[in-house]
Amino acid sequence: MSTAPRPLPGWVEIGLMPLVNVALAFLLVGLIVELIGADPLQALKLLVLGAVGSSESIGYTLYYATNFIFTGLAVAVAFHAGLFNIGGEGQAYIGGLGCGLAVLALDRYLPGLLTIPLAILASAAFGAAWAAIPAWMQAWRGSHIVITTIMFNFVASALMVYMMVNVLIAPGSMTPQSRGFEASAAVPSMQAALQWFGIAVARSPLNLSLLLALLSSAGVWIFLWHTPWGYGLRTMGHNPEAALYAGTNLKRMTMLAMCLSGALAGGVAVNELLGVHHRLVLDFAAGYGFTGIAVALMGRGHPLGIVLAALLFGALQQGGAELAFEVPAITREMVVVIQGLVILFSGALVHLPRPWLQALFARKG
Repeated sequence: MSTAPRPLPGWVEIGLMPLVNVALAFLLVGLIVELIGADPLQALKLLVLGAVGSSESIGYTLYYATNFIFTGLAVAVAFHAGLFNIGGEGQAYIGGLGCGLAVLALDRYLPGLLTIPLAILASAAFGAAWAAIPAWMQAWRGSHIVITTIMFNFVASALMVYMMVNVLIAPGSMTPQSRGFEASAAVPSMQAALQWFGIAVARSPLNLSLLLALLSSAGVWIFLWHTPWGYGLRTMGHNPEAALYAGTNLKRMTMLAMCLSGALAGGVAVNELLGVHHRLVLDFAAGYGFTGIAVALMGRGHPLGIVLAALLFGALQQGGAELAFEVPAITREMVVVIQGLVILFSGALVHLPRPWLQALFARKG
């Protein structure tokens, strides 16, 4: 008589299984690299050195990871409520519109200590407002959240193009971008911040938005696992009927989850616009909203796992660019294939190593 396999320990589910999935993805990548005539070990060495081989490389890796943390958290909050929000790209975009409007209206009149917090709040508010529309359609009209959120990505893109070309473009500019923000409205770079403590590092786009991303991770953890609202949200995601029986208002909880999700996605604008570009530009979201889905899946929806997964994808983004530069046989498209395989093994094939791990831990037990 067969018995059901025992569940894996929590540390295996959250920590070991994602590492096994990544290892399987890199084994397949190694075979592909071998087939195109490159040395897999040399490619791996260049990838690692490109991601963490210098203070500049580490800065770029952490800069990319900051965006992935924001979008990964955005996906995870909605997912815990049983909602698949794939509109992080559009929510980040509209969050950027709110951030840019706030700075353009205030940076010439208020000091940076007031302008920056107000711009952060505006990015969160605009991102939340954009997510609230499909949330309302899901809660009160029965529209499918996946369809509405993905369609709103295109609406957000079209709206931003109109605003940048016809309304917010800098006078006399041929490029669809706003005037530059005042220097006081810039989030300090990590290089400048570390210099306050006598630590010298190479220049990179990394800025103090990383701290905001880490604080957001801690806030999401506290909210989901240590507040009654977070408990109600997770209960709705696991069993809506039980949540309704317990007195949870599912419509309001849907709105809460999606608004929090959109607000977190708006954090991308803080990193990109206040920390790097110092003006409102087109296409600053650059696909971070979609990669955030993979980050949330690999991190198992837990803030700590999301931070670790964001670091991995940040390393792939930066190390892959260096790898494509150093090895002509490995093009930028090949780097996208590497990222895609990691996403494949972390998403669609996430449970592939589960039977092996269950058999291994059953033997140990």
